[in-house]
Amino acid sequence: MAVFSANQGIILLLALVITLSYSSMLAFGFHTINFTSPAPSFNHRNNRPRTINVGGSENWRFGFNYTEWSVHNGPFFVKDTLVFKYEAPNATTPPHSVYLFSDYWSYMSCNLKRAKMVGNIRQGSGKGFKFVLQKFQPYFFACGEHGGGHCNTGMMKFAVVPFPRWNNGY
Repeated sequence: MAVFSANQGIILLLALVITLSYSSMLAFGFHTINFTSPAPSFNHRNNRPRTINVGGSENWRFGFNYTEWSVHNGPFFVKDTLVFKYEAPNATTPPHSVYLFSDYWSYMSCNLKRAKMVGNIRQGSGKGFKFVLQKFQPYFFACGEHGGGHCNTGMMKFAVVPFPRWNNGY
């Protein structure tokens, strides 16, 4: 049986915490964060709800990292509205949809059986469709097309946890 001194035990514990923290960051997709960029501000435009186009000018499409987008476009707040825009399927554009997962494990494994479709392949065309973040809870979104293939790549999925609003009745 190995015997550690107090200092060795602390170093071992610290190494374990760092390793587990980094592993969980990779699981959430935070390995792409630019830690030199300024932290997001919690001064949220006089605390009014925002309307946020998912993916910005890239919209909802395959090949864009939405986890990174959500990290750089947060924080999100209760009553903010996410707008999902994507082209209707045609000869050059594959179909896309939006699913809301009920829990973290379904989201991580892209288990569509435990997810609810919130936007079908046609709803994102034109002005797109809106999804309001109603509660202080995690929201897990992903594309469900191709049997979850777009989700399984890790690209067409992201999670947000909107913060509560503390004044102005929101």
